[in-house]
Amino acid sequence: MEDVSSDSGPDSSRPEGGAANSAGGDGAVELPTWGKVLGWVGVAGLIYLLICAVSIISRGFANLSGDAAHTLFAFAANPWAGLSVGVLGTVLIQSSTTTTAIAVTAVGSGALPIESAIPIILGANVGTTVTTSMVALTFIGDRTEFRRALGASSVHDFYNWLSLLIFFPVELLWHPLQHLSGALTDALYGTDWLPDPAHFNIVRSVTRPVEQAVLHATSHVAGTLGPLSTIVIGAALILVAVRYLGKLLKLLMVGRARSALISAVGRNAYLAMASGMGVTVVTQSSTITTSVLVPFAGAGILTPAQIYPVVVGSNLGTTFTVVFAAFAGVGPDARIGLQAAFVHLIYNLFSIVAIYVIPLLRPVPLFCAETLARVASERRWVLAAYLGTVFVALPAAVIVLVGVG
Repeated sequence: MEDVSSDSGPDSSRPEGGAANSAGGDGAVELPTWGKVLGWVGVAGLIYLLICAVSIISRGFANLSGDAAHTLFAFAANPWAGLSVGVLGTVLIQSSTTTTAIAVTAVGSGALPIESAIPIILGANVGTTVTTSMVALTFIGDRTEFRRALGASSVHDFYNWLSLLIFFPVELLWHPLQHLSGALTDALYGTDWLPDPAHFNIVRSVTRPVEQAVLHATSHVAGTLGPLSTIVIGAALILVAVRYLGKLLKLLMVGRARSALISAVGRNAYLAMASGMGVTVVTQSSTITTSVLVPFAGAGILTPAQIYPVVVGSNLGTTFTVVFAAFAGVGPDARIGLQAAFVHLIYNLFSIVAIYVIPLLRPVPLFCAETLARVASERRWVLAAYLGTVFVALPAAVIVLVGVG
């Protein structure tokens, strides 16, 4: 797997354990021990703040348009409309897990057929990537850092777009996801050996005080201004966390510290993939997993090629939450709800095999991401046009023309 290369930044060619200036600029020096301790405490605090901010934004969007998300599914019988609902709904809610869970719940309640849920689930897989690309915008002040950060963040975009390009037409023609998920459901339904992860979500328990404090502070604002205020606060926290996280990492990731990080993430692709999956299972958000790595790329500590397998693993990790929760479903349509959850799992497994395990397509997302990063670093408007068109304008147009028309 190590044959994937990257030209995302000058640091990608430096040997592990290099000089101190490998941290992200000439003249960088080793900090004293007390400085490193304080620095890593600061990094932990900023990562915690970043996780809280993502959660705050998700809650803000959910409070603003939760009913609208359910309403969108009512006209998702057309697969193209359903796909667009999945993309746009996830962009609004900022959580593919939430969008997928809503679709699975709708299927489990009998309000949505499984055939209509599958395009929504596939679209949600794509929509979740926009947040990571937005995190890269915090590096826009420095062209080199912006190119590195965007190259790493948009790998997630193009990996999921390629997955969709391969499997959406196949599903429309032959329905393999529907058939395989149905067979797996028939084999496992009625077994209660998988727990509901809501009872074991450690990260959510730890971040809930900050989330609740922000929600309480904005609850006194009337109407839609309350959720909008929540979203603005969450976005501001992301900007602060990412900006200062990058600065701290430049100071800390020198010498052995840089080598240890690269050894953990970049040396073995399958270990990195497993790490991405594990962190996402714990945090219940692939957005958190990938967003936390973007500052490392911006600082030149990790390359897009090293982050790529982590992204692939996080995509798989985000499927388990809904699968676990679906086992707790009850009622006559609970079996179909479980099947919808298995669709998400099987789709991401197939994507890993087709795109990453088989060498032919593996370089494509990385090449596309680095090309976008190179062009956008020279012409900043390109990124705004890409995000606005692909994630908002195009899905909205399809919903209006196909779903409503």
